[in-house]
Amino acid sequence: MSGLRYTLFRGVLNALYFSGAHWMLKPVVGGAGAILMLHNVRPARHDRFQPNRLLEVTPHFFERVIKRLRKSKVDLISLDEMHRRLVSNEFPRRFVCITFDDGYRDNHEFAYPVLKKYEVPFAIYVATSFADRVGELWWLALEAVIAQNELVGIRLDGSDRWFEARSIAEKRAVYDHIYGWLRQLPTEAELRRVMRELTTRHRVDMASFCNELCMDWKELAEFAADSLLTIGAHTVNHPILTKLDDKSVRAELENSRAVIEAALGVRPKHLAYPVGDNTAAGPREFKIAADLGFATAVTTRPGVIFPQHSRHLTALPRISLNGNFQSTRYAKVLISGAATAINNRFRPVNVT
Repeated sequence: MSGLRYTLFRGVLNALYFSGAHWMLKPVVGGAGAILMLHNVRPARHDRFQPNRLLEVTPHFFERVIKRLRKSKVDLISLDEMHRRLVSNEFPRRFVCITFDDGYRDNHEFAYPVLKKYEVPFAIYVATSFADRVGELWWLALEAVIAQNELVGIRLDGSDRWFEARSIAEKRAVYDHIYGWLRQLPTEAELRRVMRELTTRHRVDMASFCNELCMDWKELAEFAADSLLTIGAHTVNHPILTKLDDKSVRAELENSRAVIEAALGVRPKHLAYPVGDNTAAGPREFKIAADLGFATAVTTRPGVIFPQHSRHLTALPRISLNGNFQSTRYAKVLISGAATAINNRFRPVNVT
């Protein structure tokens, strides 16, 4: 999201909050509940260049949101209970589910004490290659390459290109350009190949991010002993699934579930699509997840859960607790469903 779009979106959130419109609209647009999406919960970094800051929230902000939810008139429930309510069409009160993607160590260090304190069920969707220490968190590696270099060289469309990245503004522009170019590549294999070449050229160890940031299987096994935690699947290699053929998509989903079951003794019933927006997961992926027997699967498409989602259990939207909007008033507006209703043109379900 560009700086202008962030400014406009922040303006919409403020307008909905201070006008009280989010409260007035909630009976119409609030649906049955919401699934919150998080990645990292950790103390704020002070680096000026942080293109992935949207994936991080501070423990202080996280606790403020959880505390407010616990005091509000919503049920904080597990994914299993959400699934039960949807299939039985029973909604005694509005609900909220807490979910984390990827399996970061800070989920245990900083988020878990808060969730334990307030006795809140939560889910972690595990990308198995991250726990195996062979995964590629390429978006973080791209940030590191640009942060550490004032001149960034990459082969784009068959030609070597060099980008000046001296100022913060230049670094942000380079990141956005390269990230956007990578996302439009036709195959996941090509994206990974380009990133391996880039990190090798600039001496950034892409494998180190798994070791530093992600839980291994021993840590996950100890964590999963708490009944508050539901372990979900998040594929093996965290690919953009729409860039894979049908067989590869099925393998990513099936193998991730099998690896988790072998490592933790738990067969995941719930799935999160990597990246998860409408360019990364669509009707084909939704059908494959359903065919493989997943009870639910979540996207990153913004939205709340309506009773109509009982017919689309493998295409569920979520509300992102975004690191660029760390205010409880923004969280309140987002969870109300008002902002996402505007974004979705007041359509309760978006699965196309």
